Amino acid sequence: MSKNPAPFDVASPCCGALLKIDAETKAVIAHTAKAVPKTFEDLEAAARAMKDQDSRKESLFRQSVEAQKHSGDVLEKKFQEALKRAKETPDTGKPLRDFDLD
Repeated sequence: MSKNPAPFDVASPCCGALLKIDAETKAVIAHTAKAVPKTFEDLEAAARAMKDQDSRKESLFRQSVEAQKHSGDVLEKKFQEALKRAKETPDTGKPLRDFDLD
């Protein structure tokens, strides 16, 4: 076996980067990142995507405003239902604790 084994290259399974590993020290001595493809082909496509994203944000905001407008009614109905159930169920008095049973 040779005294100075040559470093070897390994592709990273998680990110696809190329790692150069020294066999003697078993350490990464170089890293080459995988080339990242462009998100958009041109500036017009990026502008269209931003407009679409803005319209989607506006739509979600309007939906949340409508939900907030009706949340008071929903909470009031839930409260009235809980109040009705509390009146129908008689109060049994002070609850028993484990300490009281000793």
